[in-house]
Amino acid sequence: MTTTKITAVALAALLAGFEGSFARADTGPAAPPAAARDRPALSWTPCAHPGGPADQECAELEVPLDYTDPHGEKVTVGVSRLRAEGPEARRGTLLVLAGGPGGSGVRRLAQRGEALRQETRGMYELVSLDPRGVGRSSTVGCGLGPEDLRLMSLRYWPAPGGGIGENVERARRQAEACQRNGGARLRGLTTANEVRDIERFRRALGAEKLSAWGNSYGSYVGAVYAQKYPHRTDRWVLDSSGDPDAAKVSRVWMTNTARAVEERFPDFAAWAADPARAAEGLRLAQRPDQVRPLFLALAERLDREPRETTTPGVPLDGNTLRQALHSALYHDSAFPGLARLIRQAGDPGARPVLPPALAEPLPDHDAAVTLGVICNDVRWPGDVARYERAVAADRARYPLTAGMPANISPCAFWKDAPVEPPTRITSAGPSNILLVQSLRDPATPHIGGVRMREALGQRARLVSVDQGGHGVYLNLGNDCADRTVTRFLTTGERPARDTSCPADPSGS
Repeated sequence: MTTTKITAVALAALLAGFEGSFARADTGPAAPPAAARDRPALSWTPCAHPGGPADQECAELEVPLDYTDPHGEKVTVGVSRLRAEGPEARRGTLLVLAGGPGGSGVRRLAQRGEALRQETRGMYELVSLDPRGVGRSSTVGCGLGPEDLRLMSLRYWPAPGGGIGENVERARRQAEACQRNGGARLRGLTTANEVRDIERFRRALGAEKLSAWGNSYGSYVGAVYAQKYPHRTDRWVLDSSGDPDAAKVSRVWMTNTARAVEERFPDFAAWAADPARAAEGLRLAQRPDQVRPLFLALAERLDREPRETTTPGVPLDGNTLRQALHSALYHDSAFPGLARLIRQAGDPGARPVLPPALAEPLPDHDAAVTLGVICNDVRWPGDVARYERAVAADRARYPLTAGMPANISPCAFWKDAPVEPPTRITSAGPSNILLVQSLRDPATPHIGGVRMREALGQRARLVSVDQGGHGVYLNLGNDCADRTVTRFLTTGERPARDTSCPADPSGS
């Protein structure tokens, strides 16, 4: 979108917002401003989560199922807030955007809200929302069978030899189920609609502008909102961004996973070879460079000879171990569980214990939301041979992920996608965005933050953090990164240029 078009859109929105605020002298008492008359109503009730802030409140926001038909069917979006600690301290409203697609903003506010409130000294009313189909919002489902609801059925790991025939059949089956059972609500699951729902939420709150902290997929949602409604943004933090390439969107996020895992694995290898692990019974090798071949050899052995686990009917094969690795790389605190599983898998006398995420099926609505958004947002190639070639190349280059990030998904068989063209992120807009990115993120590699920075141009500054893990602010324990983000949110001070934060030995 060009600067001229953005200016025109902003001007039109401002005019619409003030429409009706001036009454003609001969019409009697002035009517309420249109912005106030059209403001969606919110009725707040207590909704504290165990371990979360005691004063958390929730409400339901009614939004159009289809914004091109604003008077048609409505759906409900669950929203939440933590009030500012005092009117005299309040600066504004800060939106917390969860990752995903499929993350619950209401739950994230319960988990991170108190820490965020303390960091920002109670200056903001903290708010969040459950995207459509998530948590407290209107439900949506694909009607997938139990065999298609395990994490290993929703991650497309090729067969041990690299074949994808089984993946193709499962992806087609899942796509057909979603198209058959999801209906209009499934088609309404898009990043663009979440952004429109956020704008409707802003109006319901009566906030002139929003500040925001978006994490992972939430950072992409935040970037799209800042592109669509730049005049409604105040202080904008995008944490752990993916490449915003409008031609690929989630396709490039998935393919970048292979590189991300390779960049992050040395952190685990160093931890697993540390002599301190010996006392814990978790030391896997004498040197870090021995951990990688050990892991690859074990995964290949499990490809040939899966191990029975403590979960009946769910064996530990090579791909399950690879998925356990990817999940554990999100945070150092998961390293002990991964090392324990590796030790169990290599011990003939042990019965491996799978992490709950690998042992239990997902709810159908969780699968529907994730598939709906990534498949509705952008067109995916439908050529099976293309995926076969990509998987073969990816397996050779990135053996830790064995071709999974390049593999087919239900999106290859999705009808009528994309629902609308993806938004192109540009440099047109206010310079009020701070990007924070780990150098070794297993889900959104550093190159994604660099690409987001390039797209935003002088609108943004990038803080690169010499640490591993996914999600930086108030998560990795990096004091430099936390101070930089907190300073921006509380004072508006932002680094004059792109900068970096060193590894923090106190980080977890």
